[in-house]
Amino acid sequence: MVVDEEVDRLFHALADATRRDLLRRSADGELSVSRLADGYAMSFAAVHKHVAVLERAGLVTKTRHGREQLVRTDPAAVARARQALDELEATWRGRVDRMSDLLAHPTRGENR
Repeated sequence: MVVDEEVDRLFHALADATRRDLLRRSADGELSVSRLADGYAMSFAAVHKHVAVLERAGLVTKTRHGREQLVRTDPAAVARARQALDELEATWRGRVDRMSDLLAHPTRGENR
């Protein structure tokens, strides 16, 4: 199971549409922060802050190439987010299945 603090950071980072878009754009290959910033009607500093949130969550990595910082999506971190969602889905499906069983067979619940 993915640790709760890590999940919190992942989903905090993914909660913002701009960050999700940055993640998608940097999944195709390394892009500089300035190149990423060109696609938005916000300041370079604002985009840099969004990238920092993604980096703290482990969703992207940054490497320095000369004066540029290159950003790339970390597929393993995206997989961890998917794993957390899968675990949550399994938990709720199990609860719904148990409730359905109790509703279909009310006498079974009396023995528990």
